[in-house]
Amino acid sequence: MNLQTLKTPSLLLDINRVRQNAEKIGSRVKELGASLRPHIKTHKCIEVAQIQTEGHSGAVTVSTLEEGRVFAANGFTDILYAVPIERGKFDEAIDLSRKCEKLSLITDNPEVPAQLDEAARNAGVTLNVFLKVDCGYHRCGVEPHTTEALEIPQRIVVSSNLRFAGILTHAGHSYHCKNREELLALAQHERDVMVEMADRLKSLGMPVPTVSIGSTPTISTVDHLEGINEVRPGNYIFFDAFQATLGSCRPEDCALTVLSAVVHRDLSRNKVIVDAGAIALSKDRGAEHIDSQCGYGWVLDLEGNDLGLRVESMSQEHGIMVGSNGASVDKLKVGTRVRILANHSCLTAAQHSHYEVIDGDEVVDRWQIHRGW
Repeated sequence: MNLQTLKTPSLLLDINRVRQNAEKIGSRVKELGASLRPHIKTHKCIEVAQIQTEGHSGAVTVSTLEEGRVFAANGFTDILYAVPIERGKFDEAIDLSRKCEKLSLITDNPEVPAQLDEAARNAGVTLNVFLKVDCGYHRCGVEPHTTEALEIPQRIVVSSNLRFAGILTHAGHSYHCKNREELLALAQHERDVMVEMADRLKSLGMPVPTVSIGSTPTISTVDHLEGINEVRPGNYIFFDAFQATLGSCRPEDCALTVLSAVVHRDLSRNKVIVDAGAIALSKDRGAEHIDSQCGYGWVLDLEGNDLGLRVESMSQEHGIMVGSNGASVDKLKVGTRVRILANHSCLTAAQHSHYEVIDGDEVVDRWQIHRGW
C-alpha cells in the first residue's frame, strides 16, 4: 500500500525521521551528561518509545495513568506520572506501582504528602515523590523561593512510605519565545533555577537524588546541563510546525503528517476543502506570535514539499485552505492527496487510533496509539 491508495484522513509516521530524531536528541542528552526520560504523551505508542529509549535507561514519563498501565504491561518498569497527584487517583497510582519496578509521582501541594503517605502505608507500598517547581511557566509548581518549596520536601522526607525523589520542572513557556536566542536564555534560566533550588535543599541536609527538567525547545538549545541529571522532552520525537517555526528543528525533521484528500475546489475564491478537519488535526494554533498566518497546519505535497498553503479554518471534518501570497490552488483538483504538517503533533496524534508507518511513500507497518485516562 502507498500514499495514493491509503484511506484519508490517515496519520502518517515517517519512520526514518523518527529514528533520526531519537538519535539526535538522545545523543545530545548523553553529551550533556544527563539521563533521558522521554515524555511519551507525544505519541502514546510502545514501538516509538522502544526506539527513543534504545541505548538509554528505559525510563519514561507519562501524562495519564492509563498510559502508565499500558507501558508497564509492555516492559517499561521505571515510570513517572507527571501530573500533580490528587487523592482521587491515589488507588490507581498505588495499583500501578505494583505493576512496575519504580513509579514516581509529583506534587506541589503541602497537604498531599501526608494524605498520600497514609494511603501508601495502608496499601503496604512505598512511592517516590518529586516536588514540582515553577521555573516561570506558571501552570503548576511551587515558586522556588517560597516556604512551601522547602516545606513540601521536608514532609515527604519524614513520611514512612514516601521517598523524596528530587525536584522537577517544565519550561512550557519556552513555546512563547520568538527565536533561538530567547530560547537559549530561557533554557539557561530553567537550568539555573533548578540547580539553585537543589543547592538550597542540600544546604538543609536533604538529599536531592534527581534534578529533572523537560521541554523540547530548551533541550534543543541549552548550552550545558551542569547540576541537572535528567531531562524529559517529548515532542522532539516527531517535532511539528510549531517547533519548526520556533527554531527547535528544521521542517525536514518533522516526522508526523496527516494524509488528506481534496474534496472541493472553488477556483473563483482560490479555495480548496480537504477531508481533514478538527477531528483529524486538532484545533491547536501554531506559533502565532511569530507567524500570524500559521493557521492550523502547513500543506505539503506527497513528497513533503511545502505548497505555501495553510489550513486557515476548520469544522469537524473539513479543512479549508485559501491561496494567498502568491500560492495557488490551481493544481489541487478534487481527489488530489496532500500531507498536512500539524501545528502540535502531540494533540494531532491523540486524535487518532493508530499510525500508518511509512518509509518513503510506502506504508510498511501500523502502530497502535494507546489513549485514555
